[in-house]
Amino acid sequence: MALLMDHQFRQLPADRQLETRPFLEAVSYLPLFFDCLGPTVFAPIKAEFSGNITKIKAVYDTNPARFKTLQHILEAEKEIHGTEWPKVGATFALMWLKRSLRFIQVLLQSIVNGEKDDQNPNLIRVNANKAYEMALKRYHGWFVQQLFKAAVFAAPYKSDFLRALSKGRDVKEEEFQQLSSYLHGTISSFF
Repeated sequence: MALLMDHQFRQLPADRQLETRPFLEAVSYLPLFFDCLGPTVFAPIKAEFSGNITKIKAVYDTNPARFKTLQHILEAEKEIHGTEWPKVGATFALMWLKRSLRFIQVLLQSIVNGEKDDQNPNLIRVNANKAYEMALKRYHGWFVQQLFKAAVFAAPYKSDFLRALSKGRDVKEEEFQQLSSYLHGTISSFF
């Protein structure tokens, strides 16, 4: 869990304005999450996730004071891109990043909730498929959907996945339940 717990998102303030820099710092560690799922098979997802962070950061870096919050980026790009917005620039990257964060959230929550394949309880395919169905599938064409179906068969065992998330340390089931607070407190504030 160290991979996630060491770099938590800040609580969403009352005005619901996410500060860009702390957000980018928190998500910058999440590409490593996809290594825990399978560094080779999930490499394209990791690359897309990292690319979306890079696009948002590039806009932020042009004027950190102007783009202090994600909302400021969205508003500026809406004005700049007109009718092409929101399917361009950092806005589009943020939309895909949000979908990927939703995938992570659903996958982990499914594991925390104890959802599993009764025939193969140490596999995380059920959890990964649920996350994909809920977060990403509707945005992908048939070919990408088929690629995901194949990739999920290469997903690690639950015990190996949890060990990878904990940076090589074995995790007791009770410890994994702590992740529930991470899911409800930090990632869910983004949605």
